[in-house]
Amino acid sequence: MTMPRVAFFGSPDFAVPTLTALIESPYRPCVVVTQPDRPAGRGRTPRPSPVKVAAQAAGIDVLLRARLRDPEATAALAAHGPELQVIAAYGQILRPDVLALPRFGTLNVHASLLPRWRGASPVTAAILAGDAETGATIMLVDAGEDTGDILTVRVEAIRPDDDAGSLGDRLSALGASLLLETIPAWLAGEIAPRPQDTSRATRAPRLRKAQGRIDWTRPAAEIARQVRAFSPWPGATTRLRSDDLRIWRARAEGDGAAGSPGTVTGVGETIDVATGAGLLRVERLQRAGKRAMDAHAFANGEPDLLGQRLGDPA
Repeated sequence: MTMPRVAFFGSPDFAVPTLTALIESPYRPCVVVTQPDRPAGRGRTPRPSPVKVAAQAAGIDVLLRARLRDPEATAALAAHGPELQVIAAYGQILRPDVLALPRFGTLNVHASLLPRWRGASPVTAAILAGDAETGATIMLVDAGEDTGDILTVRVEAIRPDDDAGSLGDRLSALGASLLLETIPAWLAGEIAPRPQDTSRATRAPRLRKAQGRIDWTRPAAEIARQVRAFSPWPGATTRLRSDDLRIWRARAEGDGAAGSPGTVTGVGETIDVATGAGLLRVERLQRAGKRAMDAHAFANGEPDLLGQRLGDPA
């Protein structure tokens, strides 16, 4: 069988393992579509997406498109004659005219067990919800957001110490592997697409930085999941007096009353903070503009930390 011409859509680090797997397979993309360079860092210097870097290193043509919404963009893609399109975290819903280009359709690598956690932030959503497992889904793309028929699924356990970074890394590798198993079976007509059960669908909208702010009246178990779910971005944050703090690692203990929410009740190897239910034992944290450090080292520089109240002013 002649290998189809493949177009790949993606931008962030999550998408790179899928692109790399395709490059090293018989399904090497003929073109890669990714987001334009974005200002980054203190100097706001334009920085290419990780996918652009990987594609250029492999000598693959790159189309920089924030959105494929104009005839010129569609024509530029069509000129490459894609017969199969693959998406991994591109960040935009494709128009019908783009979806109509490839005769073998458009496949998406999604980091959840669809229809659970449709949307832009499935890894974070699974950790926040306390899910025991998640996974990778290869689906056919339609006009909706992650609503297309399912081709293949693989389950991955969520470990107690997983944050969004570690879990996302495993799911990106899992999705890449699953895609390479799926493509030949799909091209050979060996897979029957399975419609999603919309009654079981849940949403995982795009993250906002403000969602990382800690509400100390919430139970410690929820805050501990928030710390994991929002690492590495946008971070779980709070305030100590006038300084912003980011909590990198913490664990919950107990579910009873532990003091006024936000109050530091213990200082040692951990910094213990009362919540709405139970204690949050902070193990690693970072003051804005400073390096991250373990709780003991941080407390050594804050001799009056015990009894302080964390959180935004009332």
